[in-house]
Amino acid sequence: MLDAFLTALQTVMTGTHLLYLAGGVLLGLAIGIFPGLGGIAGLSLLLPFLYGMEPTTALAMLIGLVAVIPTSDTFTSVLMGIPGSSGSQATVLDGFPMAKRGEAARALSAAFASSLFGGLFGAVVLTGFVLIARPVILAFGSAELFMLTLLGLSMVGVLGGNSLVKGLSACGVGLLLGSVGGAPATGEYRMTFGNFYLMDGIPLVVVGLGIFALPEIIDLLRQNSAISEAAELGRGWVNGIRDLIKNRWLALRCAIIGCIVGALPGLGGSVVDWIAYGHAVQTTKDKDGFGNGDVRGVIAPESSNNAKEGGALIPTLLFGIPGSGSMAVFLGGMVLIGIEPGPSMVTSNLDVTYTIVWSLAIANVVGAGACLFLSKWVAKLTTIPYALMAPFMITVICFAAFQATRDLSDLVALLGIGVLGVLMKRFDWPRPAFLIGFVLASGMETYLYQAIQFDGLGFLLKPGVLIIGAITAISIYFAARHATNSGKDDSSTETSTDSGTQAKPLRPTNLGPQKLFAGAIFLTFAYGLYDAFQQSMLGGVFTGGVCGVMLILSGIVLFKLVTNQVEDTVNFDNEVAAGYQGDQSIASLLHYVYWIAGLVVGCYFVGFLISIAVFFVAFLLVKARASMLRTFVLCSSAVVFMATLAHVMVLDLPSGLLQETVHMPWPLN
Repeated sequence: MLDAFLTALQTVMTGTHLLYLAGGVLLGLAIGIFPGLGGIAGLSLLLPFLYGMEPTTALAMLIGLVAVIPTSDTFTSVLMGIPGSSGSQATVLDGFPMAKRGEAARALSAAFASSLFGGLFGAVVLTGFVLIARPVILAFGSAELFMLTLLGLSMVGVLGGNSLVKGLSACGVGLLLGSVGGAPATGEYRMTFGNFYLMDGIPLVVVGLGIFALPEIIDLLRQNSAISEAAELGRGWVNGIRDLIKNRWLALRCAIIGCIVGALPGLGGSVVDWIAYGHAVQTTKDKDGFGNGDVRGVIAPESSNNAKEGGALIPTLLFGIPGSGSMAVFLGGMVLIGIEPGPSMVTSNLDVTYTIVWSLAIANVVGAGACLFLSKWVAKLTTIPYALMAPFMITVICFAAFQATRDLSDLVALLGIGVLGVLMKRFDWPRPAFLIGFVLASGMETYLYQAIQFDGLGFLLKPGVLIIGAITAISIYFAARHATNSGKDDSSTETSTDSGTQAKPLRPTNLGPQKLFAGAIFLTFAYGLYDAFQQSMLGGVFTGGVCGVMLILSGIVLFKLVTNQVEDTVNFDNEVAAGYQGDQSIASLLHYVYWIAGLVVGCYFVGFLISIAVFFVAFLLVKARASMLRTFVLCSSAVVFMATLAHVMVLDLPSGLLQETVHMPWPLN
């Protein structure tokens, strides 16, 4: 073992290996900065170049890219409130409010330092577990994985804000939308309305961008200002590192969570940041700052997010079972270069395994160092008037969403989810709870079917199930206690995150808009229950059970609103709390939704590039009041950048009716 360890170190320290590792890191930095692309897109881009490469150098590029994307995707999460990937969504809750306060450099440095710590911890865990992980992983069957999804759902209580019933209902909406498409057990289509796009379900990248990114962009545009008045550079990056040292035990616990969740196939990175964030809130006495710019809300998800890569490599290398979507592509890359994952990785190919370990550690150091170096200058982006940045951000979001299935329906779904996100933000229906439900829906249903098929209801008596069930019960207890204390204080984590209001928000007296939204949620669950009865027992039992419970919970919310219980915690309207109502200088809530809808409609008729050119010119002249010269420069830069990006990364741009009827030259085709 020691010989293999030292041989791997000698291999890693060669100039060729370090050069290819640096190339992978640079590519990962570039891809991670763009919202919605993430590790799957980056690794897929790299695969064609691996043919004929020497295995260890090819591994260097693969590991360099995999290791650094969870670090670099923090830039947009903190600076723009746009999740860089599914694993950086929880970072938005506190990182973005810190940027609004002028603490972007502190938030970024805390995030990068936490990512470095988590990544190195993951490499250490991979080193130690590579020989003992086999019995541990094999101990987790479908029953235990189902209980882990329940544990993830138990975090909804601490992410549900002031009203626990609204948090659970929002989670139910996520579970229901996550169940759209084919049933795992029978293949029956549920709630698709005969639409081919919905038959495969709604892509996570579309939901993540729509539910978080678009509402934040619209809110900043309505405020008509920069993200922050001044980006505090100076000592900001030093303070972020000090924050990590001060909260080192929290970072360690969350890194452990990241390794455990990453090592369990099927859970992956879409939920690990939420579990870590929920753990941070549960185990902290002073919870009021969470969601309003608490640096611990950045440290927790970032340390777990990077640590999960080391954990995800355990089942990938030992069993050939990818721990996440990006690991599935990584697995394909290993096969391409002639490395067969399996038990041989801890016997005859042990030196290759430790080469991966050393590469993972070095890539984390290089990537975090590069991001720390850049953060002082990147933080200055927050001082630019947002009306000048918004067109570019909207364009990048639409481009990223389109890559989900490369269908124009991606943009329509993005717009629809965006409207839902805007309304949830306005009426304080917790969006993190919604996203947790969406992420866990498919896996939860699949594991439940498999557990019942293998063991019947007896799976509930398995030792692992009982242990995880006890942990879940403890989590629910803390969640209920948190909700009770939050209700007494009349404060809300999600309220603070979304509206930036004080701890005791103003209660609106006109509950009409809230009644309509709550009624729509109630009717959605009613339709879901009706649809479940149209399926077979196995095809409809999960959605039927979810909708049955959620009809009761959403009915409670609706009842409280219909009976005009003004002082109840379910009553919240951000238009009143933020002082927007009646302010003639503030655009209406749907004003900028119409602008984005215009861009989507334009894509349908004239294609993406022509549509964004028109969108840029109109938006900059009308909303940003930019000069003709600045408008021309920004518009041209955006079009050239998007065309070049699509060409270099071999990605598609949405085409419209114009391209289908008239032959257009590149890049307009």
